[in-house]
Amino acid sequence: MRRTDRGQPPPAPPPLPVPVPDSHTHLDHIGGDPDAHLRAAGAVGVDRVVQVGVDVASSTWAVDLAARRPAVVATVAIHPNDAPRQPDLDEALRAIERLAAHPRVRGIGETGLDTYRTGPDGRAAQEASFRAHIAIAKRYAKPLVIHDRDAHADVLRVLDEEGAPDTVVMHCFSGDADVAAECLRRGFVLSFSGTVTFRNARDVQAAARACPVDRMLAETDAPYLTPVPYRGRLNGPYLLPLTVRALADLTGTDLDRWCATVSATAERVFGPWS
Repeated sequence: MRRTDRGQPPPAPPPLPVPVPDSHTHLDHIGGDPDAHLRAAGAVGVDRVVQVGVDVASSTWAVDLAARRPAVVATVAIHPNDAPRQPDLDEALRAIERLAAHPRVRGIGETGLDTYRTGPDGRAAQEASFRAHIAIAKRYAKPLVIHDRDAHADVLRVLDEEGAPDTVVMHCFSGDADVAAECLRRGFVLSFSGTVTFRNARDVQAAARACPVDRMLAETDAPYLTPVPYRGRLNGPYLLPLTVRALADLTGTDLDRWCATVSATAERVFGPWS
């Protein structure tokens, strides 16, 4: 890849044979016209997206977009790394709970723990926020979408202590096959991003191989984590087919069957889009 290409959007991959949703994206972080991003995704077989909130403003934006676009459902939350920065975390959590009641909100997240970007001074607030989100998910009977970075054991500990909601999605799964086994034993769903295409992501690839296809989702986390061969460039939902094909190959699953199965899992987790 030439250095001059890095600022340009990557070309669209070949369309998927069966439509699949992007289970985790941030259209507001990509910028530009969200309708253009949705059209580009639809043209390659990514016909639905889950727009994820990370603070009160982005969660409100997600709900507003989902209310106007049948291809979009929303999740709402305070991101783990933002929790310690809140001037009034309790008020922010109350705002998230008000948004959680909206029928187009289909998940609470992304929440969880991150010891990579949050140091020891912020971890008490981060864990308190995580516990509050678990409670909101259970009160509203909505899936919990987990952000877990360098905190596998503590994420599982808190979920076990609080009692996990009926549906838990491990967003951008980053553990190895042993962590995957612990999550699957608890009934969780593993969502894989473009990191699974990275050459150095052997642990995540092993986890994908160990994950039943009907317990798997695919996501972009756009504009981040752009899959190979465009790593480092701007990501978007239209690039999800690159990750989908990698996951079908890793699991040894026919692409049509993989897409149909994962699409059905997404509807089971988040409900019908329209």
